[in-house]
Amino acid sequence: MSKIEKGSMNVYTDLGAADADEMLVKAQFATKIAEIIKLRKLTQTQASSLLGMTQPKLSNMLRGRFRGISEAKMLECMTLLGRDVQIVVKPVSRSRKTGQVSVLFA
Repeated sequence: MSKIEKGSMNVYTDLGAADADEMLVKAQFATKIAEIIKLRKLTQTQASSLLGMTQPKLSNMLRGRFRGISEAKMLECMTLLGRDVQIVVKPVSRSRKTGQVSVLFA
């Protein structure tokens, strides 16, 4: 019987990725972009035209292959899809010494 380990809430950290935080944020962005595209009933061709990227690149992003796409481009995609994006920077809580990145969708 194998041992069960508790995960860190970031699969990329658990897999040992050096850029785990960035990958998690990109995964969250890609999930939200896919949700908006589906909500707006856009085809990938229509969405790729609106977002200024090729359909294969959009398809890759929506399937989790987003290493070649910057977080800035993903934020731009959300604004082009009719979403406001707000970034808030605040002090860390007293219990932590370093900051963390989290994404909240309203």
